[in-house]
Amino acid sequence: MKSTTHPTQPAHELRSPGQEFDMRFTSTPRGARLARRLVSHRLHEWGHPYNTTTNDTVTLVAAELAANAVRHGHVPGRDFHLRLTIDADADATPIRIEVTDTRTERIPVLASPAPDAEAGRGLLLVAALATRWGTTPRTATPGKTVWAEISSPPVR
Repeated sequence: MKSTTHPTQPAHELRSPGQEFDMRFTSTPRGARLARRLVSHRLHEWGHPYNTTTNDTVTLVAAELAANAVRHGHVPGRDFHLRLTIDADADATPIRIEVTDTRTERIPVLASPAPDAEAGRGLLLVAALATRWGTTPRTATPGKTVWAEISSPPVR
């Protein structure tokens, strides 16, 4: 495994983003699917075409984080929030995905499921694909943000 949970890093520590996509979604499977599709579409518009390694990897990580927000971070009547940024100032162009939900007490834990388990591998995928990932508690309201960064070659 090439990554584990890292110390928290608030979103405001990012240098100025080159591109940003920010949206709330209903905390339902349909909302998670829409988030995945919009991330892929936005990356395509930003110069990371469909069916490229970068688009596929970032979309998969965003889908896993959104699905976890719906499954484990759901609070009735509350949405989840997704933010996608590309730091234009960085050499390796990190793409950052942040998914925020309103469930404070359920912090993601990287675990190894039983070989015959039908679920529980999402964070293993995130850890394997992301350069860094972690969680940040929300300070003004209940909840947490789970974030992941993926290095990508700069778009020319």
